[in-house]
Amino acid sequence: MTLPGVLLLDATGPEAGRLATTAAARGHLVHAATTAAAYADQGPDLKDLLAGQIVADFARPDRALDELAAYARRRRVGAVLTVNEYLTELAARLCAELGVPGNDPGRAQAARDKAAMAEWFTAAGVRAPYTVLVPDDAGLRTALADSRVGFPCVIKPVAGAGSAGVTVVRAPAGVAKAAEAARSVVGMHGSSGGRRGVLVQAYAAGTEYSLESLTQDSVTTHLAVTRKQVTGGTARVETAHSLPTLLPAAVEEDMHRQVEAAIGAAGIRNGASHTEVVVDGDGRCTVIEIGARLAAGHIGLLIQHALGIDVWAALLDTALGRPAQLAPTTCGHATVRFVTSPHTGRLTSLSGFPRTGPGVPYVRWRAQIGGRVTEPSTNAHRLGAFVVTGPDAAEVEERADALLRGIRIRVEPSPETAGQVRPASTSAIAP
Repeated sequence: MTLPGVLLLDATGPEAGRLATTAAARGHLVHAATTAAAYADQGPDLKDLLAGQIVADFARPDRALDELAAYARRRRVGAVLTVNEYLTELAARLCAELGVPGNDPGRAQAARDKAAMAEWFTAAGVRAPYTVLVPDDAGLRTALADSRVGFPCVIKPVAGAGSAGVTVVRAPAGVAKAAEAARSVVGMHGSSGGRRGVLVQAYAAGTEYSLESLTQDSVTTHLAVTRKQVTGGTARVETAHSLPTLLPAAVEEDMHRQVEAAIGAAGIRNGASHTEVVVDGDGRCTVIEIGARLAAGHIGLLIQHALGIDVWAALLDTALGRPAQLAPTTCGHATVRFVTSPHTGRLTSLSGFPRTGPGVPYVRWRAQIGGRVTEPSTNAHRLGAFVVTGPDAAEVEERADALLRGIRIRVEPSPETAGQVRPASTSAIAP
């Protein structure tokens, strides 16, 4: 019996690699749709794994849809997956075109376009911050005068990702700079976060979490609540994820109720979802955003190590219309710490970065000695990451913090930043 082929939209990055490896290990022929640049940069391990590839222009989604559908039919593709947030709408449309399990193409925009997301949330009764799309400075002034916004507020792009261009504004003096940051965001595949204007959103105070879920035939299973650590100030970059997080039953019930309404609003019927929420001091959950994809930031790896759930196998089974195994098989704890630069400049030295070993299954350093590093304003500015796992939550968190404190980096001003940053320093990277 010939198994159906599997098509990955944008087969780059560790999550896509794990999906490809999982599908190939099960005997499926794995195909990749990629851009010309990504095709040229692919390593031999992935190329050797693939049965075929098609170069697509994702910046022209209608043309890409026709070309990908034709390719998929020729290769007898029975499952389409992506872990790229910018391609979730195209994936939903392609699944519908091929008649394979996927999300509602009519609502898929709501998981990418944050203005559409706010509208669908309102219609579905999701508890979410008041949000308004403003096309110009006049609209910006009107929105900020609205009592439903006030200060602090959040100004962000319509279609960004990774916290790029997102600013917490505490006073009128910061508005112009925040709006310019949102307008300047350019996403992948021709996506321009500020093309239609910017979003002004009421600020939701509280503790930040995300809920990782998987939906099959419109029935949702919640896998884990992830606790987040973020930088303070105007830019909020995630510096740590930890799971599973245990919450009071009433808080968890409210979170599930709000997130399930958001999943329905975004038309997520078959696939993973990553929903960012804030829980206030009264235990009320507010939904900030939803993504129709597996969470980034190594959260899939945390779920696998802490709970024993193979999320990549579950995603594959869901895309193929098979029952996914979602019951935890272990009861542990996992956390990831991200290393960031204390300021902008040139990275001159690094010491103390962890190595893989017992309880540290994953480490990755991205920056190069001598290269330019940036004080974080988006998740893309993180320099490296490591994962710590174990049976006891407190011990895992303490070990991760100790490893983080042991890291030393030295950053010196580069010519283009001289006078803009503090003198060279050696410091521990704090979460």
